[in-house]
Amino acid sequence: MRLSILDQAPISAGQTAREALEHSVLLAQTAENLGYTRFWMAEHHDIPGLACPAPEVMLPYIGARTSRIRLGSGAVLLPHYKPYKVAELFNLLATLFPDRIDIGIGRAPGGSAEVTNALSDNFLQNVWKLPESLKDLLRFIHNDHPKDSELSKIKAAPLPDVPPQPWLLGTSKKSAMLAAEYGMAYAFGLFMSDNDPQDIFQAYNDSFKQGSTELPQSILTVSAICAETAEQADEIALSSLIWNMQQARGEGSSGVPTVKAAKAYQLPAEEKDALENMKRKMIIGNPKQVKDRLLNLFHKYNPDEIMILTLTYSPEDRIKSYELIAGELL
Repeated sequence: MRLSILDQAPISAGQTAREALEHSVLLAQTAENLGYTRFWMAEHHDIPGLACPAPEVMLPYIGARTSRIRLGSGAVLLPHYKPYKVAELFNLLATLFPDRIDIGIGRAPGGSAEVTNALSDNFLQNVWKLPESLKDLLRFIHNDHPKDSELSKIKAAPLPDVPPQPWLLGTSKKSAMLAAEYGMAYAFGLFMSDNDPQDIFQAYNDSFKQGSTELPQSILTVSAICAETAEQADEIALSSLIWNMQQARGEGSSGVPTVKAAKAYQLPAEEKDALENMKRKMIIGNPKQVKDRLLNLFHKYNPDEIMILTLTYSPEDRIKSYELIAGELL
C-alpha cells in the first residue's frame, strides 16, 4: 500500500502561523524519511486555525528541505484563478524539482462568501466553467493547444522536462467522471463526504480515457489519528472534533484547542449527533486498529493510494500518529 499525507497547516492554540508552517516542513521531512509517497498542502483562505492560503508558496519552501517525496497542492482552487497563471507556477515548480510535482485541482471556494468575493469575480460562473478552465490548464501544462487556437501562440514557460502531474480532487461521481474524461488522476475526499466511493471509483475506472496518465490513478483521502492506545487516540482526536464543530458554528476559533479546552467545551445538545457523525468519518485508534481500518478501506475500494489527513492540538502527536501508521504499513 502506498500512503501519502494531506497537510492543512493547522495552528494550535498558543501557536503562531509561522510555527505551524515550520511544523509542516518538519512533517514533510519526517514523511520522506518514513516512506510516504507524496505530501500535499491544502489551500484555505482566512479560516482561523489554518495557516496556508497559498500552497504554491509553501511547496518550494518544503522542496528545498526535502529530496525525494512528491509535493503538490491539495488543492489549487481553480475557479479563483486563470489557468495560464496556475500552469506557469507549477511548471516552474516542476522545473525546480524534477519529477516531484503534483498539481491537485479543486472547485471549492476555500473560505467565506466575503473571502470568495475578495479573491475573484463571478466565482459561481467560474465554477460552472470549470471543465473549460481545466481543459485549458491541461493544455498549458502539456503545451498542446490546437494550432488554430489563439492560446497556441503562448507557452506557460518554463516548460519542464517532466510536467507536473494533474489530479482532480472531488467528493462526487461528477468530479470522477470529469477526471476520467480528461484522462486525469483522481483523488476522492472521503473525510469530507457522505458518498460511498465504491461506485464512484468504478465509474472513474470504467470511463477513463488516456490523457495526462496512461491508466487511471486514484487516491482515497481519509482523516486518521493514531496513538499508542485507543484511549489516547480518542483523547487526542477530541481537539480536532471540537475545532471542526467550532468552525461549523462560525465561532472563529483562533486555533486547535488543547485537550483540556476541548473537554471543557460546551457542546449544544442538538449538535452532539453532528459531532458523533464527524467521529464516524475519522479513523481513530491504536496502531493495529488504524492499520486494520485502512486495509479494510484499501481492499474495499481498491484505490492506488491512501492519503491521510491528521489534525491534532500537539504537533508531536501529529508526527507520532504518522510514525505509528508508517510502522504498521510502510
